[in-house]
Amino acid sequence: MANKNYDKGFTLIELMIVVVIVGILAAIALPSYQESVRKTRRSEAQAELLTNVNFMERFFTENSSYSGAVLPPAASTDYYTIEFTAIPTATSYAVRAVPKVGTSQVSDSCQTLSITSLGNKDASGTGRCW
Repeated sequence: MANKNYDKGFTLIELMIVVVIVGILAAIALPSYQESVRKTRRSEAQAELLTNVNFMERFFTENSSYSGAVLPPAASTDYYTIEFTAIPTATSYAVRAVPKVGTSQVSDSCQTLSITSLGNKDASGTGRCW
């Protein structure tokens, strides 16, 4: 019985096919992953906004006015700055979450998120943000 010598390994064509397939998968998966991360960070900002709404309502309960309220120093997140849109009056306020410059949230479709004392939620970007 004769022994046949088989070459072991990959040909250049097989290797290039694998590289192309991995490249296509990466091109599809990476943008989806980045959008998922942005949505998660947006949810964190929304939760922080709602936490500050609760803070403002407690302040109103204790003082019968929103004026004079100051947001807690821990209000901001790593990717958003939480701030008043204007100085709170006796009967109203509005809080917003602005994406920090230099973060990936700047390219988020929702941009700036806001909520008012009446519970009105808004976003300066497009899409379904709240």
